[in-house]
Amino acid sequence: MSRATKVRALFALAILVMSTYIAATVPPRLGLDLRGGTQIVLETRDSPTAKADRDATDRALEVLRRRVDALGVSEPGLVRSGDRRIIVELPGVQDPRRAAEVLGRTAQLTFHPVLGLADASDATTTPDAEGRQVLPDESGQMLRLDATRMTGADVDRAEALLDPAGGGWHVTLDLRGRGERAWAELTGDAACAPAGTPARRVAIALDGKVVSSPQVDASVGCGTGILGGSTRITGDFDKREARELALLINGGALPVPVETVEHRTVGPTLGKQAVEAGTWAAIIGAAATALFIAGVYRLLGVLAAVALAGYGLIAYAALVGVGATLTLPGIAGFVLAVGMAVDANVLVFERAREEYLARTKPALRPSLTRGFRNAFGAVADSNITTLIAAGLLFFLATGPVRGFGVTLGIGVLASMVSALVVTRVLAEFAVGRAAVRRRPRISGIAHAGPVREWLARRDPHLMRHRGRLLAVSGVLALGLAVSGVAVRGVDFGVEFTGGRLVEYSTTQSVEPDRARSALADAGFPKAVVQTSGDHELTVRTAKPTEAEEARITATIGELGRGAEKVRDEFIGPSLGAELRLKAMIALGIALAAQMAYLAVRFRWTFGLAAVVSLAHDVLILVGVFTWLGRTVDAVFLAALLTVIGYSVNDSVVVFDRIRELRRTPAPGKRSLARITDTAVVQTLPRTVNTGSGALFVLIALAVLGGDSLADFALALLIGVVAGTVSTVSVAAPLAVALESRSTSVPLRASRPRSSTARAGRRPDHTSHDNGARV
Repeated sequence: MSRATKVRALFALAILVMSTYIAATVPPRLGLDLRGGTQIVLETRDSPTAKADRDATDRALEVLRRRVDALGVSEPGLVRSGDRRIIVELPGVQDPRRAAEVLGRTAQLTFHPVLGLADASDATTTPDAEGRQVLPDESGQMLRLDATRMTGADVDRAEALLDPAGGGWHVTLDLRGRGERAWAELTGDAACAPAGTPARRVAIALDGKVVSSPQVDASVGCGTGILGGSTRITGDFDKREARELALLINGGALPVPVETVEHRTVGPTLGKQAVEAGTWAAIIGAAATALFIAGVYRLLGVLAAVALAGYGLIAYAALVGVGATLTLPGIAGFVLAVGMAVDANVLVFERAREEYLARTKPALRPSLTRGFRNAFGAVADSNITTLIAAGLLFFLATGPVRGFGVTLGIGVLASMVSALVVTRVLAEFAVGRAAVRRRPRISGIAHAGPVREWLARRDPHLMRHRGRLLAVSGVLALGLAVSGVAVRGVDFGVEFTGGRLVEYSTTQSVEPDRARSALADAGFPKAVVQTSGDHELTVRTAKPTEAEEARITATIGELGRGAEKVRDEFIGPSLGAELRLKAMIALGIALAAQMAYLAVRFRWTFGLAAVVSLAHDVLILVGVFTWLGRTVDAVFLAALLTVIGYSVNDSVVVFDRIRELRRTPAPGKRSLARITDTAVVQTLPRTVNTGSGALFVLIALAVLGGDSLADFALALLIGVVAGTVSTVSVAAPLAVALESRSTSVPLRASRPRSSTARAGRRPDHTSHDNGARV
């Protein structure tokens, strides 16, 4: 064993041991969509006296943290997002409206002298220049109030208590500092008014609403007031109202108003089912992929399957180690990365096959070593393009989709470690055994493989028909997208349109048409109803009031002989418009970033060809989804950006081979079209094997991943197939066409990277490689 192999082996062992320790000792952090609960996104707004900047949002965050602590929610999460947004996660809370109401109230507690009675026509919502206003008291009688004499800042603590004498619930206030003196002065002035008159009352208002306006007792002396720094708020409170009032007072006043722009609620049952479905999809998808790669590459395939298990351990340990939140899309990203992790192994093994078959006296270990070296550039390029997509998902997406971006990014990095370190250590050790050297075919790289042999016999001249390929692909993509949008329309999800989406689990199966008709009769003719299973219905409407929401739930419950909410999502119209803008920005940045990277790594012509190919894939995906009537939502956006990252991988591999072949000395001058034909033929076995591995995982997700992942898996399935085809039908022929018209200097020949090229001769096994350098 060489020194380099020993170093790699020790490095791999250290990573696996550390990953095992982290996985065994650090519990995973599950998102709300997996453990059940409510996520609320609040946005601070400017007020007449304060601007909603970063500092004000930070102060509001601390107030909200105290309120959440007082609610008694276990393991809550509060974090600022940007300058004006606060994301609140409340595990186990299933009533988002009540939680949002408690958290979002400004809790401005004020104390006012009462000047007298007023008419209803005099009612005002804001104080006048002198701070006076007219508000109804707790019984509806209009009171003319003087300017504020005290605020909630003068209160030390509040407590909800039940009067043992039968007086009902009330809230006691313990005042502090200036509050004690101010309360004595306020009640002392009121005590000077005759008994029974309005002026002998003190009004206590919360957020501009009078919650109590008691008369000062006759025993209180004029000018003396109530001493001792303690009082109580009485009113027609029940237990919940009294406790919420005490909670708001204790939590303090928000420095600026906040508005709920999004909330999501997932029932714990749905989360449990999602975890089980995702786990089974991961197990079966990974097992099918492992069996496939073992069947294709024999011994090295078996070792790659073992390395895939190591990849899973490393990726999981990295996720829990950095404290990433595992969401349902995140599980999908983890499962998908298993299929993508095969790509690096396939690239290496195919290059090792080419090196072995190209040598007059083939040897396993040198061929494998050169396979790893020659494949490194393509592996790095293809993974970087996927990391660009993962980064865009993290920075531009919201909610669980960000979890998918994190998981996908960590998965890509872990797959490189698995393929280039763990697999290499195992493979180099295996091919160095005498038993394997005596029977090289069991290694998996000492034979061409059926796909390569079939292509060698056919020797297709694909680029001869590049004009037809481009025309057919363009017409197909534009026809699908334009006709789908024109005929069926795009069914945007609630994330992009704003509104409310509620998923119900019904006791009895309900036909969507029947539910639509019943909801139309109930006053919701524009409600969008879809089924996601035999006993699951989703209803999407504009933002309903509490009464309207109750009517929707009652209608579905009557049809289904009982209905339980398992998911509840609300997106405000402003956030929906912002998400639409972000989706377009994300798509544009993704295409621009891929083009810029490929232009730097290859040529601008190659970058432009790859971007046009990606646009082709996007149009195909959108067209198919519109014709199928599927919802275009945030999860679809995650799938779309993933397709962009995944699809460009195949183009990168082909472009890398074209660049290599152009640099290789060869008898005669071959045209770029023939070089591209050779590059496509040489890389097609890798494409077929990698695509098959990904398809196994995606099919497992589509079939076993549950309704929540069905559209996601379907989008990726369409994208993988479209991306594989577009490399040959769009990217490669367009690159040839652009290069033929480019005035830039062609790629210079550089030192070849294999012993065959250094010797300046053609490979001996021309039946396997069409006589081209491999």
